[in-house]
Parts: sequence; structure tokens; C-alpha cells
Amino acid sequence: MGSGSYTAHDWDRLRTTRGITTDASADNLFKNKRMDDKFNPRFINMRESRDNDEHPNSTPIAIGVDVTGSMGYLSEEIVKNSLNELMKTLYSSNVIPDPQLMFAAIGDVSDAAPLQVTQYESDIRIAEQLLELWLEGRGGDGPEDYALFWYFLAHHTDTDSMKKRQQKGFAFTIGDASNHPRLRAKDIKYIFNDDVQGDYSAAQIAEEALDSYHLFHINIGSQRTVIDGRTINIAKDAVSLLPELIISVICKVKGLNRSDILGDLSADVSKNLDRMMADLII
Repeated sequence: MGSGSYTAHDWDRLRTTRGITTDASADNLFKNKRMDDKFNPRFINMRESRDNDEHPNSTPIAIGVDVTGSMGYLSEEIVKNSLNELMKTLYSSNVIPDPQLMFAAIGDVSDAAPLQVTQYESDIRIAEQLLELWLEGRGGDGPEDYALFWYFLAHHTDTDSMKKRQQKGFAFTIGDASNHPRLRAKDIKYIFNDDVQGDYSAAQIAEEALDSYHLFHINIGSQRTVIDGRTINIAKDAVSLLPELIISVICKVKGLNRSDILGDLSADVSKNLDRMMADLII
């Protein structure tokens, strides 16, 4: 996967055909009422990010979003605004070569759909597949299972970026809850159909994902640590800055000047981004 390119024309067409307007709710945008088997990790051996003639230096970017409880607003924000802004900036700035995006909907191991994962894509199929995910919406104020996506990244993705060039991709999980401290072997078997020797700690799974990805967690609405040295705490009203935040993190990893990529941001936005990223250890 990963051929084609993301264009403004394709985005405008999708906005029209799928009713992506400022007034559209998450229920209007995400119409599926069950998990599609093509996104079910139980039936996915590998998600692949591959070089091709159009994109000879593919770089995977994986974004996993908490879809439990009240988090539908986050998926809504991503579809309406953040995805388009992120893709435009990635392509116009060349901050990373040949970006290929994959999305995941993250829930809890007790959900009907604990994890859903799209393909890696470079064109409008990124948004098309995102809209096919099921926002199950269960869960309350308790911990979630971001580690499910970290496990998937570590064990069920295969990227030319690592295989050919030993260059890590980028991965972000986003949510407003803490993470369960462990992922049980029986849950791994049920969700991924993988036989493992024993339970994993969340920290252990994060370390495995870090072998192939620059992994970060964006925590919304409170101050907590989900991944040591790699948690970014943001206010709920700052979710509109997700594109600038993700690009800023990539710049920090690559040792680039953010202003060279994003241009002159307002003083307030710059201070906000600096504050969000102040505790990152890279």
C-alpha cells in the first residue's frame, strides 16, 4: 500500500460526498455500527509501508485515537480539520520524505472492537478508511488500552523505512485516559490470534514499539504520564493544534527548526506548543 498522492481536489470531493461540514457530528461522519473485518487485527497479519515508484523513500506515520466514551469529538476534529492540515503540511514541507499514514481506533480489551487498524496510505484513501472505522463509544473514566496499538506496531507492521534504511517511523496515540498497566496473554490471543508466553507490561510493549517507531502519547485534559519521557499533555481546547504539534514533534526528533517547516506561528501558539513539549526526552 501507499501509492498515489494526497490532493486538495480529492479532499474537497470527499468533503462533499461524505458531508464533512463544520456542523456534522461524529455520528453523521462515522456511520458504521460494527467493526469491518478488514480493520480487525485478528485477521491482519501485517500492515505494510512500502517504497514504490511514486514514493521511493516511504516514511510511516501511525496515529491511534481513543474512541471510547466521550472521545468522539476527537475523531470529529481529525476528520473535519486536522487530517487535511497535517497532510497538506507534510506534502508541502517535505519534513519527512514520502509520508504514508495509518489510523487506528483504540478502545478497551473488553469492547466489541478493542482495536481497528487501517492500511498505510499516501492519498485520499487515508481519510476514506478513517471514516469507515466504528466509533463504538463505550467506556467511562477508567484506563484504556493504548498498548493494543503499540503491540500491533511492534508485531504486525513491516516497513521499508526500517527494513531498507534503518529509519524509524513515527507513531502517536491520543486519548484522555490512563493506560492499563498490563496486556494479558489471553487478550492478545483473542484480539490478535497471537500465542505469547505470558502477559506484557505496558512499558514492555512501548519499548518494543520504540524499536521501529518514534513513539509518543498525547494526553488530553489532564497531567499524567502514559509513556515515560514521551507523553505530551494538552488541554482539551488545544486539539485544533494537533497538526502543528505532530509536525513540531517530528521536527524535534529530526533536529529541524520548527519555523522552517510551519512558518511564523503566532506567539501564543508557539508558546503553547513549547509548553506541551517541554517534558519530552528524545
